[in-house]
Amino acid sequence: MNVAILRFLGTNCEFDTQYAFEKLGHKTQIIWHEEHSIGEDIDLVVIPGGFSYGDYLRSGSIARFSPIMKSVKVYAENGGKVLGICNGFQILTEAGMLDGALKRNNNLHFISKYQHLSVVNNDNAFLNKCEKGEVLNIPIAHADGNFYIDDDGFKELEENNQILLRYSDKSGNPVVVNGSVTSIAGICNKEKNIFGLMPHPERALESILGSIDGIKMLQGFEA
Repeated sequence: MNVAILRFLGTNCEFDTQYAFEKLGHKTQIIWHEEHSIGEDIDLVVIPGGFSYGDYLRSGSIARFSPIMKSVKVYAENGGKVLGICNGFQILTEAGMLDGALKRNNNLHFISKYQHLSVVNNDNAFLNKCEKGEVLNIPIAHADGNFYIDDDGFKELEENNQILLRYSDKSGNPVVVNGSVTSIAGICNKEKNIFGLMPHPERALESILGSIDGIKMLQGFEA
């Protein structure tokens, strides 16, 4: 699998993401945000975490205008798979590629810890190796992870199985972590080729670091 990883001013997880996919045996390339093409034969585009443009205005609101995003949108419109992690999720919502918005955590603090997640839907390329209702343990690190969507939008997410993950306790019961609507931690688009989540699966690939639950998440794209 060939993976393209975007890099913006302020991105700080591109090398973690590269390490993760190469550890799983895939070829990777890091693409600077000023490029106008993601290249050929790309199986997955990843927008990694960090603080693109220092999170000025709103997280992801400036990065959405970078030249490379035009190519990413065309790639996605043609059925290409896109994964946005943390700041990448924020960029995808700001670019209108995913519904909803990410706003400041309800406690106004930066949150950095391991967090249990419950798999809500696995009928997609991202979580197909996970069981529905399975509880994963994945790190989170964000200040603007409070997912918001209006009632009509939330109804659509539910009806189309677009809700991927919810913050939970170790038994799978939803918990409030940052104020997200119904504890949503990740979603996808209707076509199920664009995925966004606030937790960092690329940081959960080695037991010495606390969890290997990120492996099966990223391996889903191999199917």
